[in-house]
Amino acid sequence: MTTPARPETTEEMTGEKSAELVRRIGEAAREAGFDAVRLVRAVDVPDRTEFLRGWVGAGRHGEMGWMEETAARRGHPSSLWPDVKSIIVLGQNYGPEENPLPDLEKKEQGTVSVYARHKDYHDLIKKRLKRIARWLVAETGCELKVFVDTAPVMEKPLAEAAGLGWQGKHTNLVSREFGSWLFLGSIFTTLDLPADAPEKDHCGSCRACLDICPTKAFPAPYELDARRCISYLTIEHKGSIPLEFRKAMGNRIYGCDDCLAACPWNKFAAQTGEVAFHPRGALKAPLLSELMELDDAAFREMFSGSPVKRIGRNRFLRNVLIAAGNSGAPSLLAPVRARLEDDASEVRAMAVWALGELAPAEEIKTLKARYLPHEREEAVRAEWARLD
Repeated sequence: MTTPARPETTEEMTGEKSAELVRRIGEAAREAGFDAVRLVRAVDVPDRTEFLRGWVGAGRHGEMGWMEETAARRGHPSSLWPDVKSIIVLGQNYGPEENPLPDLEKKEQGTVSVYARHKDYHDLIKKRLKRIARWLVAETGCELKVFVDTAPVMEKPLAEAAGLGWQGKHTNLVSREFGSWLFLGSIFTTLDLPADAPEKDHCGSCRACLDICPTKAFPAPYELDARRCISYLTIEHKGSIPLEFRKAMGNRIYGCDDCLAACPWNKFAAQTGEVAFHPRGALKAPLLSELMELDDAAFREMFSGSPVKRIGRNRFLRNVLIAAGNSGAPSLLAPVRARLEDDASEVRAMAVWALGELAPAEEIKTLKARYLPHEREEAVRAEWARLD
């Protein structure tokens, strides 16, 4: 009986076989649906531990406690997995068919970030990574781990080191082929493979992404204060949105694409054509009046399969009510009034704020006399107090 030949380990590979494997990895990545693939050796990835400590130490991570908890593992790939030698970094283009910025002028509609207008990319990207991983293990016998951005991996610096793009002044990855619209995933392996050259910074003197930010969330180029970022505020922040940011939010109800959409490199970011990344009609331009009517069951049904579902109905309606208050549309007063009796205090609080932006003074006075004496939540009472 013939014993099956075991896969060659990295140490046994000749340079020619190693290069051939890299070529086949590229083929496997494209067959799985990825648009870009590059490789980097773990030892060549810059250590970002001290940067992370400084960023967290300054409080710029806001309420994202996991950033502080995982900083030691997040700073360098070998801190997360000491056995890693080479990392395959993959990118999936999700460039929109149209510039999303004009949607900000549709005041009675909500604007959902481009990446969240379709299926949750975490699930799709992880499935594709696992497909490549299964093939690679069968082919080489290596050990590996796959990561999407829910893991303690600094994907953007990793992608830059691998040559997939560079971290722009907005701190997001920019690609000469795909602009600022790339989902990222990575495969950590025990293989020792030829690496690609890192990408250079091509931002030059451009400040488009910095200048367009509605809340001035960039203290300096290449620096982000998450506490001022609308994506953070609408998704991660709990409770009421700080007053200073509400007007700047406009009709952004989940995330913010301004700094991404302003990047001149986006002219190269053609739509992928994949059905999985085409916006669902209900998420492309949802009416604020309809969104304010959502109860928990309707919210879950509407956002099934979408990353929006993860923030929950109450936090989402908080955002929607701020958009309603910014709309200047008296037609939205009726659904705003209805939310004054919502079970969730964070919803009631922003309903009061929206009422103050839309209703005439006499109506505000009448409603305040009706609701304030019975309100027990301090956050809601504080919103009523501002309407004096």
